[in-house]
Amino acid sequence: MESPPEVPQNAAKPTGCLYIVATPIGNLEDITVRALRILGEADLIACEDTRHTAKLLNHYSIRKPTISYHEHNEVTRSAELVLRMEEGARIALVSDAGTPGISDPGYRLVSLCLRHHVPVLPIPGASALMTALVASGLPVDEFLFVGFLPSRTGERRKALERLDREQRTLVIYEAPHRLADTLTDALDKLGRRPAVIARELTKIHEEFLRGDLAELVVKNAQQPARGEITLLIGPPDLTGADLPATTQPLQARVEQIIREQSVDRKAALKLAARERGLTKREAYKQLLSDY
Repeated sequence: MESPPEVPQNAAKPTGCLYIVATPIGNLEDITVRALRILGEADLIACEDTRHTAKLLNHYSIRKPTISYHEHNEVTRSAELVLRMEEGARIALVSDAGTPGISDPGYRLVSLCLRHHVPVLPIPGASALMTALVASGLPVDEFLFVGFLPSRTGERRKALERLDREQRTLVIYEAPHRLADTLTDALDKLGRRPAVIARELTKIHEEFLRGDLAELVVKNAQQPARGEITLLIGPPDLTGADLPATTQPLQARVEQIIREQSVDRKAALKLAARERGLTKREAYKQLLSDY
């Protein structure tokens, strides 16, 4: 199959283009030969943080002008960049790490380019989403990329409630200082599902913490995860030895959950109710009848 031309040809009028260039998420070696060539040939490189991108460019001895393009200026900067491309400029868009547009600025610029008939050429490469997913050990035939959950507690819990019946593997980006709250809320709203914390991917301190949500709550409390975090939550496991002990009295099950998962009584009751398909009110009535 013949490869498409890197630069659109138009004899009547010079036509620029936008390259969406994926860059390393940690290890600087994780960049394609094509991406390096495009960065070296571009007229301008639009960066989420010019200082951060400078480290990559200097590492590969690429000397090209850069301009900032981030969430605080993307509306006005997009129009400026499209005008340059209409005049013939070849512009490469990069984020601080990974593929632009994936929980990073880029959508507005791509959308504006297409509206103005400026070609958009993707240069694929690294992505924390896929890197974490393929090494997680969770099902990958179907998955749902959630991105960042809301930072406010109430909004985050509502977002997780909407995912309660989701049977696909969930992939979530999270800040380390919010991870403990997100794990606790996920355990409360989704139940004891298999999960993985992937941190500092491709970097020196890369680590995968595996278990279920209850176990990860405890592990993270003992040693809080730092760095760039990708949280993966698998579908409910309703087979084999992992079936919940629904035959024991509810009170006994609540006490067992408290011991095993180190959660408070309220959270334990919610989990036990979920195992039995009971509402919180029904579980509370049954709990009273056990006394």
